[in-house]
This record gives sequence, C-alpha cells and structure tokens, in this order.
Amino acid sequence: MLVRKEQNLNDIQTEVFDLLVGYQEEEQINRKKRASKRSLAARRAIERHFEEKQLHDDIDEPWFND
Repeated sequence: MLVRKEQNLNDIQTEVFDLLVGYQEEEQINRKKRASKRSLAARRAIERHFEEKQLHDDIDEPWFND
C-alpha cells in the first residue's frame, strides 16, 4: 500500500513537472512571436517614414513645381 501511494505521488509530481515545462515552453514561444510582431511593425514604420520622406523630397524638386 505504501509503495502504491509513493508511485501515485511520483506520477502526480511528474505530471505537474511536465505541465510546468510545457507551459514555460509555450510562454517562450509566445514571447518570441510577440517580439517578432513588434520588430516587423517597427521595420514597416521605418520603411514608411523613408518612403514619405522620399516622396516629400521628390515633390519639392524644382522641375515638379514648374
């Protein structure tokens, strides 16, 4: 009886440990996804800024205003 209780306790501890490890791995993946999304948004904003700046510079060309 005592051996069976210890086995059940070990099984429960193993299951809890597996759940925690799985949760941590999932959180790490989610953090990486969020970081990738932020990086992509920043890159797009920078590209948009330079495109708008180039357009503004092109519109200010003297030949365009004639």
